[in-house]
Amino acid sequence: MLENGEKLGAFIVPTGIGASIGGFAGDASPYAREFSKISKLIVNPNVVNAGGFSGINDNMLYVEGYSLDEFFKGNLNLLPSYNNKIGVVFDKAIPDDVLNIHINTINAVKAVYGIDIPYYELTKENVGVEFKLEDNGISTGMVNNIETLKMACQKLIKKSCDAIAIVCMFEDPEEDNPDYANGIGTDPVGGVEAILSHYISKELKIPCAHAPAFADCQIHPDLVDGRAASEYITPTFLPSILLGLNNAPKLVKSGGISINNLDYLVMPHDSLGSVPIFECIKRGIKVFAVKENTTTLDITLDKISDKIIETDSYKSTLKIIKDLQLQVAH
Repeated sequence: MLENGEKLGAFIVPTGIGASIGGFAGDASPYAREFSKISKLIVNPNVVNAGGFSGINDNMLYVEGYSLDEFFKGNLNLLPSYNNKIGVVFDKAIPDDVLNIHINTINAVKAVYGIDIPYYELTKENVGVEFKLEDNGISTGMVNNIETLKMACQKLIKKSCDAIAIVCMFEDPEEDNPDYANGIGTDPVGGVEAILSHYISKELKIPCAHAPAFADCQIHPDLVDGRAASEYITPTFLPSILLGLNNAPKLVKSGGISINNLDYLVMPHDSLGSVPIFECIKRGIKVFAVKENTTTLDITLDKISDKIIETDSYKSTLKIIKDLQLQVAH
């Protein structure tokens, strides 16, 4: 519970594991928004990022995966922050026409939302991002020159930026998972995107998020699954991360919101082998494993702890939490 008496929850859908809800493009947002009505809610970018759209709202705390783990371990706190000064880093490998589209996107977001995005930097060298899908359906990859990315981020921090948006050049992912557009399988680029943002968060202790850039800027007219549709109607995914980073909390050692304020954690039912789960169990924080959301993993409560509460759906989980709040109030 927060100092003002408001409940604090965490709603997490890990990236790159083929979640049936939240494994596409912002498709977990409607569920998360319901939870944000009953409590302040910590979300990872994967939950709300949706290309040209975002499911973020003012009662959500947008926190990247590495920083989430550090928060759950008690190593850092979240200091609510509003109207952050956002710097954008572009991979030198991005072609000029694609870069222009992204700069136009920045200017559009500034004009429509009034977000403060004063600077951008090009990396000195190509970042060299590679991605692939493993046989088990998990999205992975590697970054050949991540130091050049770090140096560009440091330049923006010296200019007093509060948060960093990263845009790296990616090959077209369609051949890696052609069924993704039809709502099947794993987002091929999600795993390496997490590597990029985890590294910058770890090294520089600043809110950050990543959006991929692709050489093909055409909007293709084929019909796709609604859960993936937001990525197929725009040539850039940058708006969603700018909207998320606008009010992303600062990462601090003391003050703000700590793990001791957290009341509950909600996760897909078969992806329970992560730091947030173990830390919540250790600290006696309620963990809800939602059977409605399945992934390519098979880490269920019988392998972890009988203290985890398994629920059928997000709707039933929401009801349980509401009932618990009423019991506390009485």
